[in-house]
Amino acid sequence: MKFTLSWLKEHLETDEPLEKLADKLTMIGLEVESIEDKAKALAPFTIARVISAEQHPNADRLRVCMVDTGNGAAPVQVVCGAPNARTGMISVFSPPGTYIPGKNITLGVGTIRGVESRGMLCSAAELQISDDHDGIMELSSDAPVGKRYAEWAGLGDPVIEINLTPNRPDCTGVHGIARDLSAADMGKFRDPGIKQVKGEFPCPVKVTVEDASLCPGFALRLVRGVKNGPSPKWLQQRLTSIGLRPINALVDITNFMTYDRARPLHVFDAKKVKGDLVVRRAKDGETLLALDGRTYALDPSICVIADAHGVESLAGIMGGEASGCDENTTDVLIESALWNEINIAQTGRKLGINSDARYRFERGVDPSFMVPGLELATRMVMDVCGGVPSENVVAGRAHGEDRVIDFPLAEVKRLAGIEVPLPHIRSILTRLGFMMAGSGPVMKVAVPSWRSDVHGKADIVEEIVRIVGVDNVPEAPFDRGEASRKPVLTPIQLRTRRAKRALAARGMVEAVTWSFISKEAAALFGGGKRELVLANPIAADLSDMRPSLLPGLIAAAQANSDRGLADVALFEVGQIFKGDRPEDQFTAAAGIRHGFASSRGIGRNWSGSTVADAFDAKGDALAVLAAAGAPMQALQIVPGGAGYLHPGRSGTIQIGPQNVLGYFGELHPRTLEALRADGPLTAFEVILERIPAAKQKPTRAKPPLELSAFQPVSRDFAFIVDRTVKAGDIARSAQAVDKKLITDVAVFDVYEGKGIDDRKKSVAIAVTMQPREKTMTDEEIDAVAAKIVAEVTKKTGGTLRA
Repeated sequence: MKFTLSWLKEHLETDEPLEKLADKLTMIGLEVESIEDKAKALAPFTIARVISAEQHPNADRLRVCMVDTGNGAAPVQVVCGAPNARTGMISVFSPPGTYIPGKNITLGVGTIRGVESRGMLCSAAELQISDDHDGIMELSSDAPVGKRYAEWAGLGDPVIEINLTPNRPDCTGVHGIARDLSAADMGKFRDPGIKQVKGEFPCPVKVTVEDASLCPGFALRLVRGVKNGPSPKWLQQRLTSIGLRPINALVDITNFMTYDRARPLHVFDAKKVKGDLVVRRAKDGETLLALDGRTYALDPSICVIADAHGVESLAGIMGGEASGCDENTTDVLIESALWNEINIAQTGRKLGINSDARYRFERGVDPSFMVPGLELATRMVMDVCGGVPSENVVAGRAHGEDRVIDFPLAEVKRLAGIEVPLPHIRSILTRLGFMMAGSGPVMKVAVPSWRSDVHGKADIVEEIVRIVGVDNVPEAPFDRGEASRKPVLTPIQLRTRRAKRALAARGMVEAVTWSFISKEAAALFGGGKRELVLANPIAADLSDMRPSLLPGLIAAAQANSDRGLADVALFEVGQIFKGDRPEDQFTAAAGIRHGFASSRGIGRNWSGSTVADAFDAKGDALAVLAAAGAPMQALQIVPGGAGYLHPGRSGTIQIGPQNVLGYFGELHPRTLEALRADGPLTAFEVILERIPAAKQKPTRAKPPLELSAFQPVSRDFAFIVDRTVKAGDIARSAQAVDKKLITDVAVFDVYEGKGIDDRKKSVAIAVTMQPREKTMTDEEIDAVAAKIVAEVTKKTGGTLRA
């Protein structure tokens, strides 16, 4: 929400400095996002006259202009490409060294097609005061040459932008903001009454509302004999100061009402409307060419305003081009209505329209201001454009429901911890528009129609506290009791943090992707269930809750690849959904690697390029599990993974067949084709909730394990086993011989081929023994080695390779 300081002062009589007003706005809940002083930013831009504009000798679309800058110096030569540059026109000039905000450049002396240019004649878009970039600005003939443009144009008015919360629709207008500041002792609120405009004749256009749930109220009035030209300078300045482009007087009045009184209106050219107006649901197959130049396909979920020709307006969102007002409009229909907030939001989202009207109607406008807003707009139309008004036509209700709350005064102390005297409470609420009655401990408080967010006692306390100031609420320490402190983070939160750190340490970059994916992608990764389909998706390709993090990561990797960044390693830790029950939602850690993004070195380097493979994905998965506290000695790696992985280049990580922790490997070509991704891609995904919790046993504290003073001993063994024997089973068998002495067993070679039976393979392991009490003798080492051979032979049927 943007407004200028002078605009605010039309509703608030105040002498407070801008800084104090901005601080107070933030303190009462209307957070100030920015304050823009255009006069300061546009100080170097001055008004200048084009003395001559000659054709550029070397370019058909350029002109060489001699410009009088009004400072008494010689004319300045400027090369200009604007089609409207001509001799005698008054425009805006910027000298070398000026920062051009619309182009984000600092102007210098340049040579354009062999002709020197020592400045620039500017368009409104280049000054960021409107979107008009069709030509340089053309000022009135009486504009003083040499004067600062911002000062002459009245742009020395600071523009304040506030960030509104959705519950404050009353502050989408300057009038409501001024009311809040007045309640906070920042000035006197100006709220003159709105006088009724007497109708001179019955309105010939009738209104029918077919569904009152979509349109609770509708008011209409005809004004005949208007002259619709440019709006007055003051009105144009109001709109341009907040970034709106003046169009014509009638449209500018409706835009002014939207920002001034939070009351969106619409004007129809009465001669373009055929018959009476009907507020109804759109019909299948109907379309509307809207004022933004786009044609929208409609359906019965959309509320429209129609006449005998068809749809003329998207209710509460945007009007149609066919019935829009232009310079030829002489009779105008002014519409002021109430719309269903939910329907407005759904329609705007479905059609992708974000208009000022939608912004206000989906939050809720003041229902009691529907008719007064029409009266105020009618008065402005008559003052600016002339004309004779008809009587009002009102369909439905023209006011909101009365809300009275029983408010115990003790609630302020109970909920906020501050003592506020009754006179102060009464003063605050009265200035905010509430009405109070009674004198006992429980007061009757009538809520104003524009405060749709106030429903109970706590809401009234909130109003009092924000005006008194949250900085006046005393600090009160919580009684923490005598019990020991409980952990702040849950086990899953700890696992999430540790998983992220582990993957970042492996050179991967964290990504945050949509929780929604397409139905096709969901089905590919084990989802697509009916209960996981969104009722109102924000896009057609975001229709299902994700059963896996991988589709989003694959899309992100492909987006990077399409932009020339093929070597990527991305990870995400987030929620996945296997069903609609809480127990079907899990926290997963997933990652993908593409191109030369191996954990052994990302990118091409002097030592050679390493393409990411399934072993990188395996290492990533095991790193996550180790960091999250999984019992690594109990993990089993089983060949083959999920259906979206390559069957011969993937694996499953499990603790027994009943507890599958996750999968890793290379993505199946079919998966890549379905997701339109370039391969090869390696990926992993593990579910953190499936990691068994560590057993909590009351034990005595053990001294930290010290490094052994004795040299470790390493011995290599090669076993010939059946091809069906898993390498992990061989490693576990060797480890089981002496878990204290044997600190590591690693598989370093698997061989199949010449010299080995076709049904056999050779698996080589390296066993590390770490003595802690004394150096091992050869006899002791040989004894342990013999036990390893015997144990592996017993468990796997293998024999020691000669």
